[in-house]
Amino acid sequence: MIYFANTTHSVPARGHGGFLYYMVNQIEKVAIYIDGSNLYYKLKDLKVEKTTEFSYKGLSEFLSRERQVVSIRYYVGVVKVKNDSIKASSMRQEQQRLFSNLEKQGICIKRGYLMESNGKFHEKGVDVKIATDMIIGAYENYYDTAILISSNTDLIPAIKHIKYLNKKIEYVGFSHAPSFGLQKNVDISRLLIREDIEKFIPSLGLIPRGSATEP
Repeated sequence: MIYFANTTHSVPARGHGGFLYYMVNQIEKVAIYIDGSNLYYKLKDLKVEKTTEFSYKGLSEFLSRERQVVSIRYYVGVVKVKNDSIKASSMRQEQQRLFSNLEKQGICIKRGYLMESNGKFHEKGVDVKIATDMIIGAYENYYDTAILISSNTDLIPAIKHIKYLNKKIEYVGFSHAPSFGLQKNVDISRLLIREDIEKFIPSLGLIPRGSATEP
């Protein structure tokens, strides 16, 4: 996979009658879109327990392959506590720990909402936010490549539109549960295994410092 485009230009060298050749490095810009709930369950499948302490920035930098990361966005439905629900209260506390971790890593949190029905929570509005942000970023030339960490096939129409706008898109999934629908519609597909992410688990690796650029 090639992520850098090097272009050679020739210009007159003043006072020498020759030509001066120089290289212009055009660094590819990538924006990373993380479907939080989708990634949460994939990490749980791989027995990653401390998802609230996981290095999401480290994973993003790993996937960027030394390209310029212009944005890392994490999309998730927000838990709201109603009627003194013990389950919702516990989920809310856990989510606040996650948000604190994301903010320390300089990651932009994009909030949807959770609806409770018969004791179960259903996420709403998240896929729409991801699709909208990816399309707007493509129109505004904010990135060259979008890296999508999600297996949600509802995003395929947005992916097709992004490609129509001459932007590239990479799908990041997991080998134990790939999305064949997404794989068919992106430029590059990458499936992770546990060994790929172990360095980003707090008890096994190091969490990098610093923050990503927020658009």
